[in-house]
Amino acid sequence: MLQPFHLAIPVDDLEAARGFYGDLFGCEEGRSSAHWIDYNFFGHQLVVHMAPKGELAHNPVDGKSVPVPHFGVVLAWDDWHALADKLTKAGCEFVIEPGIRFEGLPGEQATFFLFDPARNALEFKAFRDMDQLFAT
Repeated sequence: MLQPFHLAIPVDDLEAARGFYGDLFGCEEGRSSAHWIDYNFFGHQLVVHMAPKGELAHNPVDGKSVPVPHFGVVLAWDDWHALADKLTKAGCEFVIEPGIRFEGLPGEQATFFLFDPARNALEFKAFRDMDQLFAT
């Protein structure tokens, strides 16, 4: 069994985070306070904490400018496509549009990036062949 990760990220508006993670993504809200909220993020524990805004760096990956730091989740192929369609229909602004990265190469993957309201970068990806997750 894969153990869930715990990740705490900064946000500057808890209500905007609640709308993004809770309403848009449909993540179940757990414990919360006036300063933080726990979410069930695809079976993992994501905690948003009130904090000032920070700066982002970018690195080139397969011809795209990838925001660093970022976090996300690897979804099943069909689930990734369903989420990409849902977010596109909701009018989400993508940092990197849904598409295929490393096409025809080891580690080929479907991926997209977007920012939450506090400008935390999220990546969602999927592999047709999960054995390619750590391919070199």
